[in-house]
Amino acid sequence: MNAIADGLFELDADGVLTLVGGYSPTSGQYHFPLLDTCPYSGATDVERVLLSRDATLWAWTAVTAAPPGYRGEVPYGFGIVELVREHLRIVTRLQHADPSALTFGQSLTLVTDELPGGVVTWAFA
Repeated sequence: MNAIADGLFELDADGVLTLVGGYSPTSGQYHFPLLDTCPYSGATDVERVLLSRDATLWAWTAVTAAPPGYRGEVPYGFGIVELVREHLRIVTRLQHADPSALTFGQSLTLVTDELPGGVVTWAFA
């Protein structure tokens, strides 16, 4: 999977990453990833939006056993963050692998994360 080709995020000329989501005026809700139909209301008035890069940490853990096919390092952080502006919670990689170093409500920022094989994705740090 190539996250850029899949439209999950954009990288600008300076390498700054932004997640691509949707907003439905009918529901007044944001969602990620971008879908043609609002997952909250079923409305088809979804607008493409760039989501905020700042988030707060809601839940977290460390993945200590590699999933099938994953060739990267373990442990790695995994959790749920809430985007500050949109109040949208997303499941994401975390750049902190030690759960004891993280706290509820901690401020995090979206960053690029390179996986084995040169795959570029996102994480929060």
